[in-house]
Amino acid sequence: MGTIVMAGTAVLVVLGFGNHIYWLAAVAVLFLYTQYGRGTSSATPSRGGSSSGGGMMPSDYRAYRDRRDKQAKWERRYRRERPFESRRQEREKSKGK
Repeated sequence: MGTIVMAGTAVLVVLGFGNHIYWLAAVAVLFLYTQYGRGTSSATPSRGGSSSGGGMMPSDYRAYRDRRDKQAKWERRYRRERPFESRRQEREKSKGK
């Protein structure tokens, strides 16, 4: 993917000698590629959670746990406020297996 982007950028730069808009397009392609095109292999090492961090959780895992806990809270509230509906859903779920 990176080779294609670099070749395309080189072509846009060469064409830019005739029309300067192509230079702007080349800059835009490089910008978009660096912001969104590169995969997770180029992630900054400062974001990752190394084991040397003591008892600290990585922020990604903390966000996951927060979402999971919030979802569980809403599910418990739904079962408490709508017991007949939740029982019906459980019956349907067990019939499907």
